[in-house]
Amino acid sequence: MKPLSTVALMLNLGVASICAQQRPVTGSFSGTAAPSSIILNKDALGTGEYNFDGTGSLGPFSFRAFTSSAPAQKPLGSTCAIYGSVVAGAGVVRLQDGSLLMGNSATGTDCIMFLPTGPVAYCTRTFKIARGTGRLRNASGDTITFTFTVLPILFDTSGSPALSGITDGVLKGTISGVAQGGNQQNEED
Repeated sequence: MKPLSTVALMLNLGVASICAQQRPVTGSFSGTAAPSSIILNKDALGTGEYNFDGTGSLGPFSFRAFTSSAPAQKPLGSTCAIYGSVVAGAGVVRLQDGSLLMGNSATGTDCIMFLPTGPVAYCTRTFKIARGTGRLRNASGDTITFTFTVLPILFDTSGSPALSGITDGVLKGTISGVAQGGNQQNEED
């Protein structure tokens, strides 16, 4: 017969492996974007601040991020008037229970088009999960991608967008370290 401590250790390892399984994360969101005075990369065109609210497989969430883009070569066949590549950024997802999911090493693209209704940007932001708190405290290493449309609604005196609406937001990715169902109580870190 195995000692009780060995059985307890095996049970703990089994529960940890279940929690560490990779699972898909999805959601939808909308929000706002505005320029920021923060300089994330000296070669970037500027830094944008994004504030989203949405709901998804982890429940209701808010998201705040700062990213910078620089001009980039347009992909073959692209109809973008201006094309950019994300060169820096980070963001934080906050769930309704107060759990946080922090991402950095942002990558992505901006495709800006000038339509008869005005300028529009089709944007993608991918963040590598750095860490989490609460029920997401064991999360790390996976990626979450936000795809959205930016519609400028207010312009500054130079003609640059000062406030934009975010529409058609879709969140997709994978996350490890969260129990299936994701409805655990928020525990102390």
